[in-house]
This record gives sequence, structure tokens and C-alpha cells, in this order.
Amino acid sequence: MADLFEAAGIPEAKQPEARLDTGAPAADEARPLAARLRPETLAEVVGQDHLLGPQGPLGRMISSRRLSSLILWGPPGTGKTTIARLLAKATGLGFDAVSAVFSGVADLRKSFDAARQRRTGGRQTLLFVDEIHRFNRAQQDAFLPFVEDGTVILVGATTENPSFELNAALLSRAQVLVLNRLDDTALERLLVRAEALTEQVLPLEPEARAALRAMADGDGRFLLNLVEDVLASGATAPLDTRALAATVQRRAPVYDKAQEGHYNLISALHKSLRGSDPDAGLYYLARMLGAGEAPLYILRRLVRFAVEDIGLADPNALVQAIAAREAFDFLGSPEGELAIAQLVVYLGTAPKSNAVYRAHNASGVAAREHGSLMPPKHILNAPTRMMKDLGYGRGYRYDHNEAEGFSGQDYFPEEMERIEFYQPTGRGAEREIAERLARWRQIRAGKALD
Repeated sequence: MADLFEAAGIPEAKQPEARLDTGAPAADEARPLAARLRPETLAEVVGQDHLLGPQGPLGRMISSRRLSSLILWGPPGTGKTTIARLLAKATGLGFDAVSAVFSGVADLRKSFDAARQRRTGGRQTLLFVDEIHRFNRAQQDAFLPFVEDGTVILVGATTENPSFELNAALLSRAQVLVLNRLDDTALERLLVRAEALTEQVLPLEPEARAALRAMADGDGRFLLNLVEDVLASGATAPLDTRALAATVQRRAPVYDKAQEGHYNLISALHKSLRGSDPDAGLYYLARMLGAGEAPLYILRRLVRFAVEDIGLADPNALVQAIAAREAFDFLGSPEGELAIAQLVVYLGTAPKSNAVYRAHNASGVAAREHGSLMPPKHILNAPTRMMKDLGYGRGYRYDHNEAEGFSGQDYFPEEMERIEFYQPTGRGAEREIAERLARWRQIRAGKALD
């Protein structure tokens, strides 16, 4: 067992002592496993070496014992609260913690008063604010004077993108550090530590042990909760993946349909299809649907993709997108989700062109720059005698009566040189369009010489 403690990185002082079995759990055992395994030093924190290593921003701050205000941004269960507490311990700061979920201005005022008194004794305070994004803008402003005058060193924790949720004034006074979701290696280290502390080897087959880590979805706290469920099951033989699934509850995916997760995954889906990778597209589609994203939101984005990234390289892409939307309306969920999957594969494998998208943007720029120029008179309607006398419609050539169905007339305003906004690619159906435009360009040039 001593080897197991050493492999887990648990100091000798923290190893459990022998005790008499009284039939009642010890006070420490009554605490959740995640609380009992909470790191006592920053060296015990797993999965955040990019921040805590010697060359990481927190590692350098600790070495110099000069801590600045911070925003710790990362998924649940990655150690934000623990890191804040241990930063205060490592730098000799007083530690005070509030939660934006349960605290108001009165609670903040008490914390600021306590920090001010502590400062008169020559000691600064690290004020940890959990879920700081839940404070409104006015409440966030309340921190500014106390951060600026050094009364507190603010360390806020958030699972939401700070650039969306926090005041610019507050962000300008704090360094944003991104915590990673715990990778497989870090999660395995937690499992080994849990086995050492509880003096029990998890009754899991290797595949089930890997599945348990996958169920945690990067959340160390949730992983340790799963460990407690497995140990409480009383299993005597190792569980396989099916038995494990029946024993513990799978974690819901971390996803907020109104926040960053929503935008990250729809962006990943869009860019995977733009890169002609239908397999990645199907993966991100499954992630979004599994997390409860509205299928119609995904379909709207796919319709946009059909015209923005495929366009006339495959005009049928838009038809397929509209058909998928109608099929989903007709079938509903979950059957209709297959129509969305089919559309993802179609769009991912279609030839790509953003020529129409670029042409639309360029024509908008030209329209703004040139203002309200009059179209040439030969294409103006002339419903009255006066308009005919002014030359409206004079000289117009009816294209259907021309050779090749093309007159070659110029339809831009006379004060404006013609601009070729649409530049088709040589991909898909646009290859034929490009050849047709080149022929018309040749005819138009010949008419100009005449």
C-alpha cells in the first residue's frame, strides 16, 4: 500500500492511520471524496501545468511572491477554487471567499472592510469570488476601487467566457488565465489517489476504467463522485463497461445553449464542413444534438452554409438544405435528425465556393461608395410620353433577339466603370459558369470595339 500512496503523490503525513473499527464512519470519511482529496499544495494540482509550472504565469508569480488580480476561466471541476486557496497560502496572503450565487453588495462590503483591517496590520487579502460572472455590471464595478488601491487582490472564477460576461474595466485590471479540462492522464492520477486514500482498488475492467474517465468529461470533482458510486456498489468482481453504465450516472455534456459552448460547437461544425470533413461535421452535430441544441438552429446555420460556402459550385446544396429542414419539420425528433445528418454529409462532400458571398459583399461596398447613380437610360422604363422624349428606354436591345441570347450592352451607370464582382471558381458547376462568363466578356469587348 505504501507504493500506492507514493504513486498517487500523497505525502506520508496524509496517509491514513490504522484505527479501531467501531462500526461508525470517521468524521473525515463522512466528507465527500473530492473534499478529502483536495490538494494541500499547488504541486498536487493536476492538469494545469501550463499555469503552475516554473515557466507558467502562476509559477512565475509564486516564485516572485507578487500576485496580481486574476480571472480563472475554465470548465467545472478543474481546480479553480483550489488554486485560489493555495495561491493565498503560497504567497502568505489572507484568504476570503464569496460566491456570486449567494452574496450581495452587503457581503462584499464586509469582505472589503475585513481586507482593509487586515491591510492595516501589513497583510494583503486574496479575495476569491466564485461564479464572478453572475454579478451584474454594477456589482462588478464595486470591485474596481478596492482592486486599484490594493485593498484586495481579486481572483475570480468563471465557467463563462469573460469577454462576454465581465466588465471591460474589470478585465483591464485582471489577467485572464484559462484552465484546461482535465485530460485522461490527469483523471487517471486522480483515480490512483482515490484508491490510495480509500485503500480500495476500483473493481473495474481496464475498458470500464477508461469509460469511467470518459464519463467525467474532464471534470475531476465529478470523476471522484463516480468513484464513490462505484465503491458503494459493493461489486466483488470487476465491472465491465455495461455493468458500469448501470451502476453510475453518465454526466450531462457541458454545454450552454446561450453561451460560449454553443458558439464554439456551431463554429466547429461550420468550419469542418468548409474544410470538406463530413466525419468531423457529424461528430460536432452529434455533440450539439446530444447536449440539447435546437435542431432548427443547426438547420438555419446549414442553410447559410449552403449559400455562403458552396453557392453556385453546387446549386443543389441549397435545395438539399431546404429539403432537410422540411423533412425535420415533417418527421420531428429523433427521426428527423437523420435528415440533418444527411445534409451534413452532403454539404461536407460538395465542391466549395464563396464566390457569390464575396461578390455580394463587394457589390455592397461599391453601392455605398458610388451613391445614388442613375441607371443608363436605355434600361429605364418609359411609361409616359415625357419619359420617352427624355430618351428613357431608347437603344435598348432585347437579348432574346440577339445572337447567342446576349446583346453585350453595358448596364452599369454611365458615371461608373463596370466591376466584375462575381469571380467564379473552377470547382463544380462554377466551372461551366466561368466559361460562359468568359464568352460573354469576349462578346462585350467586341461590341465595345465596334
